[in-house]
Amino acid sequence: MSPTPTLADWQAKAAALTANLETRAFIDDEFVAAESGETFATINPATGEILAKVASCDAADADKAVTVARAAFTRGSWARLAPTARKHALLRLAGLMERHRDTLALLDTLDMGKPISSAQSDVSGAIGCIRHQAESIDKLYGEVAPTGDDTLALVLREPLGVVAAIVPWNFPLMMTAWKIGPALAAGNSVILKPSEKSPLSALYLASLAREAGLPSGVFQVLPGFGHTVGKALALSMEVNCLAFTGSTGVGKQLLQYAGQSNLKRVYLECGGKSPNIVFADCKDLDSVARHAAEAIFYNQGEVCIAGSRLLVENSVREAFIDRLLAAAESMQPGDPLDPASFMGAIVDRTQYERVLDYIRQGVAEGARLRMGGKPQAGPGLFIGPTVFDDVTDDMVIGREEIFGPVLSVFGFDTEEQAIAMANDSDYGLAAGFWSQDIDRIMRVTRRLQSGQVFVNNWAGGDQTVPFGGVKQSGNGRDKSHHSLEEYSELKSVWMSLSS
Repeated sequence: MSPTPTLADWQAKAAALTANLETRAFIDDEFVAAESGETFATINPATGEILAKVASCDAADADKAVTVARAAFTRGSWARLAPTARKHALLRLAGLMERHRDTLALLDTLDMGKPISSAQSDVSGAIGCIRHQAESIDKLYGEVAPTGDDTLALVLREPLGVVAAIVPWNFPLMMTAWKIGPALAAGNSVILKPSEKSPLSALYLASLAREAGLPSGVFQVLPGFGHTVGKALALSMEVNCLAFTGSTGVGKQLLQYAGQSNLKRVYLECGGKSPNIVFADCKDLDSVARHAAEAIFYNQGEVCIAGSRLLVENSVREAFIDRLLAAAESMQPGDPLDPASFMGAIVDRTQYERVLDYIRQGVAEGARLRMGGKPQAGPGLFIGPTVFDDVTDDMVIGREEIFGPVLSVFGFDTEEQAIAMANDSDYGLAAGFWSQDIDRIMRVTRRLQSGQVFVNNWAGGDQTVPFGGVKQSGNGRDKSHHSLEEYSELKSVWMSLSS
């Protein structure tokens, strides 16, 4: 067994990798500069250093990629390929991702500041997703409807056409896999628009897709900004489906663009302000406190399902917070290339200042700052674990998504009060609670208004269960066979038979 890489090992790998980064768009099976020749800088938030200048695509590049994608779909070199053949191509892609897993992880760590241990976990999740969707596609059957002897009715499943996937910066590769895995498996042509804050792993993935043998035009990557190339894809009359993970505000814009163009399908996984409820009958306060800290401080709090609202039953609240603060002390940010770092750097200066502004608002609103609240000194964008207690429902920090390592703690006295507080949110992406009472577990699970509920864990799940939200957290579902349904169309066929 190979020894686990150390900080020095990762630093050496990073130096070698950054000397030869692919920064061009991937269109029609070729890496090309943007039509305008424009580029943007992608910056390592842990050091402030420019990693690379990346092609900045705009409407012209989007039009070209859409034309290529539509032609590929019409040719049928992928869309009409037997499901087993598509499966084997995607399995080859997953195998190449496995072979290059350190490079993929390192690209995301350098690009957006997440710890290398987190990035490695993301790569494993991305590989697992591609494999799961590949293995699923030849196991989903159509239907034969019940009819009389003089007719035959079929329900067929067909690809949609051209899918544009717009993915976020916090889990660049994993979110990419969650979108492109089922979309490609179902037979669509896919255009990926990675975040301008983390485009490098997507471009590397394009080279692997070409090596895996995906036909020309079936998978393309357009780095650039949302208001340029992203908007162009959303308004395109030739894009049949838009898959998006990101903020609720942008999600609403994309719905408008779909209405202004061709009524394309829009699947949204948007913001969250997830409640994490601790009842007094939970089994182990020490263990639950550590899980509660991990639920908000993992990936620097840059997680859509982060347990950012902690609701604790008042009878154990003080004892629980003491344990929570002790757990959080061990989760300080460090060099993202150090495998021992629990947190890394905030993705960029804009997000860094946004988080600090929320912290200042929390203090001004009268919440009790129990930990953190200040940036760390140095060139990197680091903010330590921050905990506010005595938060009330009318405070901004208790209602708005911060997307950083900031926890708001609320107290409650009754189960009914906890449910009401948990549901009092515009969001409904995730919710969780801790209890040993089976009756309570069944009651609360059903009453929480959320796309997913974690009971005595946080963020549990694998590729067998769907991921998505309700209310203003969105409408689509990633993972599981349900995502394949979203990237395919049902066609009803009614045949008259001769007597």
